[in-house]
Amino acid sequence: MATTHAAAFTQSRPWSEAEFKDLLDSPFTFVVGDARCFALVRVIVDEAELLTIATHPEHQNQGLANALMLDWQSTAKQRGAQTAFLEVAADNDAACHLYRSTGYSSCGNRPAYYARETGRSVDAILMRRAITPNK
Repeated sequence: MATTHAAAFTQSRPWSEAEFKDLLDSPFTFVVGDARCFALVRVIVDEAELLTIATHPEHQNQGLANALMLDWQSTAKQRGAQTAFLEVAADNDAACHLYRSTGYSSCGNRPAYYARETGRSVDAILMRRAITPNK
């Protein structure tokens, strides 16, 4: 996962193998996907949070992330989640489009949340959607 994450996240610090291991040690966290594209998610009580989703650049624009969005939401629903949350860098146009096209809407903003290699900061857009059985 760390290799794919590093290849996909070139504007900010990618997560390390140790960080992924620590997250996956939790019984509340799960991963779907493979080396081409994966999503890491945490479900606590009735809320799911997409911690990260990454598609290796060699496999982008093939619908993999879109399919994973459905996949992880289904697994989260099976684990009792009714609402899903995520955050995205305001300058990540591809991710913003993916999330909006899969039913997410903005619900908040974290000013200057993401630090970029250039030294500038970018807002985080908070998004959510219902993932109840009828959605």
